[in-house]
Amino acid sequence: MSEATTAGPGAVSGATSGRQQDGETRTTVWVALGANLLIAVAKLVGGLFAGSPALLSEAAHSVADSLNEVFLLASLKRSRKPADSAHPFGYGKERFFWSLLAAVGIFITGGCFSFFQGFEAFRSEGQETLSGYVIGLVVLFVALLAEGTSRALLQVRRQARQAGRSVRAEMRQSEDPALRTVFAEDSAACLGVLLAMAGMVLHMVTGEGWYEGVASLLIGGLLVHIAFALGRSAKDRLVGVAADPVLRREILDFLDGQPEIDAVTELLTMRLGPDSVLLAARVDLMPGVESELLEDVLVRVKRNLARQCPHVDHVFLDVVDADREDRRRARRERKAIERAAEAQAAEDRGDG
Repeated sequence: MSEATTAGPGAVSGATSGRQQDGETRTTVWVALGANLLIAVAKLVGGLFAGSPALLSEAAHSVADSLNEVFLLASLKRSRKPADSAHPFGYGKERFFWSLLAAVGIFITGGCFSFFQGFEAFRSEGQETLSGYVIGLVVLFVALLAEGTSRALLQVRRQARQAGRSVRAEMRQSEDPALRTVFAEDSAACLGVLLAMAGMVLHMVTGEGWYEGVASLLIGGLLVHIAFALGRSAKDRLVGVAADPVLRREILDFLDGQPEIDAVTELLTMRLGPDSVLLAARVDLMPGVESELLEDVLVRVKRNLARQCPHVDHVFLDVVDADREDRRRARRERKAIERAAEAQAAEDRGDG
């Protein structure tokens, strides 16, 4: 027998919290979009004036970031559309689709153009001027200050502090792809600016233009790496990734703690959005639970689960008669979840 629920008091609370975070993330993306457009124009003008391949590569980097932020704004709006008959579980995965497009944008607009500029720098004899390069370095220094104090970095640091974990762990565990993408872009932008500045300074000091070619290639490699990491994360969630081990352990602990449940023989979860999780579980009830009370028991369990885990808003419980092999498999799966949850907790503490 299978029973399902798709809403509850906790789910409503989780949705409200998710919308509040979306509002903060939307503001962060808008701020990043405005800053990147200004920085892109400044880098482009400085790069053309100085004839600097590294600075032009950084201009392409900022253009890619600006385009991606348009994608992210679309994802924030479209992912909150209510469920309908065509999409009964909602539109939460829109967030992951647009994040995948953003990763492709970083790869093509930023990475490929940077590689092109790098190879061009090795082949051409640039006519650089000291004043042009000084202007370019000033532009990059201002861009470094802007990227290093971005709203995304501040938001991630605050959320990591509230969750009691490192910034790196926050980004690995965060289910907000828009914030993760902006944070990755800003972090890559800081490193990219430093590479471009190093290439320009070495070119000025030595007169060898190949330093800028190397800087452009390194910027291209950095952007390709960021694009691959973001794209792989979005792909996993589009295909259907399970909830994180800590949440799965929390769900298991809750179900095992219910007096009517004898064993949880199977636990399946899938992320439907940043604050939406689907749960399908097979449970064996204690002997003596009467069939006429079964529906009331399942409704109460799901209602309490919604309060305990607000993001678990689509719940399916299937009542089965577990045999010995089912119980052995359940114990193995429980141990695997425990190990994964402990590893994640250690990473959150910064131990691993």
